Amino acid sequence: MILEVFLIIIGFFLLIKGADYLVEGASKIAKKFYIPEIIIGLTIVSMGTSMPELFVSTTSALEGYSDIAIGNVLGSNICNLLLILGVSAIIRQIEFKKETRVIEIPSMLAITVIFSIFCNSNKIIDRAEASILIAMFVVFLCYTIWISIKEKNIKNSSIKENSGQAENINFIRNIVFVILGIIALKFGGDLVVENVKKVALLLNISEKIISVTIVALGTSLPELVTSVMAQIRGDSDIAVGNIIGSNIYNILFIVGVSGAITPISYSISYNVEIIILIISTLLLGIFPIITPKGKMTKSNGFIYLFMYILYMIIITHNGNIPINI
Repeated sequence: MILEVFLIIIGFFLLIKGADYLVEGASKIAKKFYIPEIIIGLTIVSMGTSMPELFVSTTSALEGYSDIAIGNVLGSNICNLLLILGVSAIIRQIEFKKETRVIEIPSMLAITVIFSIFCNSNKIIDRAEASILIAMFVVFLCYTIWISIKEKNIKNSSIKENSGQAENINFIRNIVFVILGIIALKFGGDLVVENVKKVALLLNISEKIISVTIVALGTSLPELVTSVMAQIRGDSDIAVGNIIGSNIYNILFIVGVSGAITPISYSISYNVEIIILIISTLLLGIFPIITPKGKMTKSNGFIYLFMYILYMIIITHNGNIPINI
């Protein structure tokens, strides 16, 4: 089992470095073509931090490990909200923009509810439902880019700033970075999925428990680093936007792509995670309403962190808990 654990660690390393290489290479290529940084951040960077989840879930779906495919997404979303956003709020009080309170948090809640309906309607995410999720992702992405351009009122000066940087960008080098990133993500995903399955069999632990704990936490490391560092720098927008964007991306795009490749069976034991996600998102919508308004305080962060610890204790002690919705 020591070998399997070592290979899982190597897999996580490849996933994290692969995401880094992909984001760095793609961002610099985008700058070379004068794409504004705000759009680069909203698309390439936010998606890049979720690449480990994408490759783990799609690999799991292809190999028939539905528990890992679903568990990775749900576990990562819980980790993003309760652990990462909780720790971020403890580090520094988070301020919410109006659009985040009024549109993005409710959208995340609605998407989670729709996903739960799809999962419980026939206990499978089929290709038709997967296509709907992907279409919803495209709509959300278009909205995000549109609202960001509208708010920031990007001017030609942004292009001029980027043009100076673009001259110094080695195009071939960044193409290589993108290719290396994709290769690292692919091999990292394969190593994690294969060896998590072996460890689960050796320890007689369900795939669900490993996928919502170890795998979910491992694939959420890019979000953890991004949000925590953003909070240390005092940039709440990046910290919150990274988490909300990643959670929406995880459900709509990752589950959508995985389900489009091959239908994913759903176990009702995951309704525990869905209920926790819904409650956590509702709380995220309530935090800015109560005093101090428009903010998530350190005490709110401790509430989230306590919920995550409690969830870890419950899930590791009770295993699969079937709940019908």
